[in-house]
Amino acid sequence: MERNDFYKLGDKFVTIVGNDIEVGQAAPEVSLQANDWSMVDMLGSTAGKVRILAAIPSISTGVCDTETRRFNEAAAELSDDIVIITVSTDLPFTQKSWCAAAGVEQVLLLSDHQQAEFAEKYGTLIKERRINRRAVFVVDREGKVVYADYMPQLGDQPDYDAVLAAAEGAL
Repeated sequence: MERNDFYKLGDKFVTIVGNDIEVGQAAPEVSLQANDWSMVDMLGSTAGKVRILAAIPSISTGVCDTETRRFNEAAAELSDDIVIITVSTDLPFTQKSWCAAAGVEQVLLLSDHQQAEFAEKYGTLIKERRINRRAVFVVDREGKVVYADYMPQLGDQPDYDAVLAAAEGAL
């Protein structure tokens, strides 16, 4: 499904591919690439844990950098039963070098560059640029979405307190 009448980059509408995820639905499983280029089943590899899923346009932008670092800092204070996964369409080696330079070790960065499967299934794909619109989801231990928030603009950051509270509430 393609929608091109509600999301703007600048003053121009762009096409969003996929439907928005809603609280209460089962989180779609996707296969993404880890920084070593191996394929990872995003939910299957973290089964039994609460997952915070952050969709970002590119780790190379200031807002995405800030968001990922902020979640990395928060991860140190969270239960070991909460996993934070950030998904972008950046290449795995770009994510790997960014993590090394930023000292980010608590957040798992996964790449959706090949198929944009996450972006389509989670309704974040901006077709014209082949990047994610910014969004955050919390998935409980059973795979149900308990929190979903799509940022109105690419430069908007998520409500970190609400995301973390939703994750802790899903334990």
